[in-house]
Amino acid sequence: MTHALGESDWGDWLPRAIEDADPDTVALWYLGCNGFAIKGAEGTVLWIDPYLGLGDPPRTIRMIPVPFDPTDVTVGDALFITHEHSDHAHGPSQAPILANTDAELVAPDDSLAVADEEDWTGRWDVSADQFTEVTEGDRLRVGEFAVDVVAVNDPDATHPVGYVIEHDSGTILHGGDTKPTDAFAELGDEYDVDLGILAFGSAGAIPDKETREPKYTKWYADETEIVDAANALGIDRLLPTHWDVWKGLTADPTALYPHVRSFDHPRRLEIVEIGDRVDL
Repeated sequence: MTHALGESDWGDWLPRAIEDADPDTVALWYLGCNGFAIKGAEGTVLWIDPYLGLGDPPRTIRMIPVPFDPTDVTVGDALFITHEHSDHAHGPSQAPILANTDAELVAPDDSLAVADEEDWTGRWDVSADQFTEVTEGDRLRVGEFAVDVVAVNDPDATHPVGYVIEHDSGTILHGGDTKPTDAFAELGDEYDVDLGILAFGSAGAIPDKETREPKYTKWYADETEIVDAANALGIDRLLPTHWDVWKGLTADPTALYPHVRSFDHPRRLEIVEIGDRVDL
């Protein structure tokens, strides 16, 4: 079921802030859930997992505002999807961005299958020529950014990937909804990750998709798991995401401070709220 698009009461100030920004290095805007806009010093703009839907109440109930209307987005060179879940691959949120900007859609096979099932090319002014399928080990160039597709550990997804985004100013890792995996030690040796984006949340009793009866649910890494992943990856700055969006699975990211204190990594905990900007 496609989550309905939410109506924003923020106006267009966030898309205009991204459009007008002239960062010295790389700027990132947190869009809530696991979404980001990333803009480099030369003006290249990447979107990752922007989600503006309302969930599927009463199973998944959105707890944060919808920050903008996707039709207000006017800049974008590529839009990356980490996996096929509706709060990551979502036509009403993402197809208008592709239509307005002619951005390239970069995603693994099962996420591109969502675009096919939802008929993005028929419902919006989007061309299949904009779609690029990627898998683990692929490398591509988008403007001033080099992007490597890496393996992650999200057992709830059918084909999740992460993205290592390299720039002259530093390296960003977006892990989607990953939990720890032994492969992260090798990734940590291969990349010097300045800013790591990892999902964090609590467990809760969420209505089952079929029966709607409350069911124990744990979709995201907890305090121990996210720090284990960050330490294995050798992340300098850890930015936890996803803790804000779903009723019953929200968490307090400041609770991570005592967990990170005794580890070599991350060296810094970067706490942001929806709409906030951080820079490399």
